[in-house]
Amino acid sequence: MTDTSPPTRGRFRAILGYASLALVIFLLITGFRGYRNLTLAKEREARLTEEIERTELEIQHLARKVERLRTDPVLLERLAREELGMVKPEDVVVLVEPESPPARSTATAPDRPPAEPSSDPREPTSP
Repeated sequence: MTDTSPPTRGRFRAILGYASLALVIFLLITGFRGYRNLTLAKEREARLTEEIERTELEIQHLARKVERLRTDPVLLERLAREELGMVKPEDVVVLVEPESPPARSTATAPDRPPAEPSSDPREPTSP
């Protein structure tokens, strides 16, 4: 005869305990991954915020420069002369050649006497 009695209470508790343990382990693993992803996202957000601030400062600097170029004729003339090489019709242009470095003399080292022949018979002598 086979035993068709319902599972015992102890067996049910063991299965429930293992299932609970598996659930806790699963939650710990996914929680750690979530925490790591959150930390990485916060670091990326901080880097992007810094980059945005630097870019906004550069935009403000460039906007001031554009405004000065539109309103300051002295600056505009100076930049035209320095960067574009422009001159006014009444200006006199003097071209100056850059100084060339002095030619190097080959006789700067003192002459040395020729080496004496070696007395070692294994060394070849120079003619």
